[in-house]
Amino acid sequence: MDWSALWLSLKLAFWTMLILLPVGIWVGRKLAWSNFRGKSLAEALLALPLVLPPTVLGFYLLLAMGGNSPLGQGYQALFGHSLTFSFEGLLIASVLFNLPFAIQPMQRAFEAIPADIREAARCCGLSPWQVLRRIELPLAWPGILSALVLTFAHTLGEFGVVLMVGGSIPGETRTIAIAIYDRVQAFDDHSAAVMSAVLLIFSLGAIGLSYFATARRSRGHAHG
Repeated sequence: MDWSALWLSLKLAFWTMLILLPVGIWVGRKLAWSNFRGKSLAEALLALPLVLPPTVLGFYLLLAMGGNSPLGQGYQALFGHSLTFSFEGLLIASVLFNLPFAIQPMQRAFEAIPADIREAARCCGLSPWQVLRRIELPLAWPGILSALVLTFAHTLGEFGVVLMVGGSIPGETRTIAIAIYDRVQAFDDHSAAVMSAVLLIFSLGAIGLSYFATARRSRGHAHG
């Protein structure tokens, strides 16, 4: 078992989920209730990682963050090391790759909230922030939780984008998915099987927790 790879994957999944929580709420809410010019294009761009091969996205990110790019050169000057083949580079790639997994469920959750509930809350004198905190977030919470679980589980299994942007540096960019691939390439099927089983358990646990929390909340609303 490559514990450093597992820890790196868990850390990457946690930070990706944490960053996409406010981003998903803001963007998902905006897309759910706003009609603006170019909305369809924005939704299409956000959904692009769902259909774009991960290696293609990883290639473009490698160009955008490499040493010859303004972003890569600026990062190198500020922090003294390359953005590519670093955890920070992995995190940027992971956030971009997981945008649809975070935003789309949150958007659907906000769309399901009746408009008259929000209008009634405003008529009661609640500020937009109070409406969001006291009305919208509690009602949209099952969708938000599903988005977070999907993001976390999907990040654990990332391979193509991670390999392109971060490579396979032990303790720095080698995630559990890459470690499994390396073990298979080395004909170490036992180690690959152990790590695959651990990854499967984490994924099932995360999804099971999401379903349990959502079902419990639904029963609470039904009894209420």
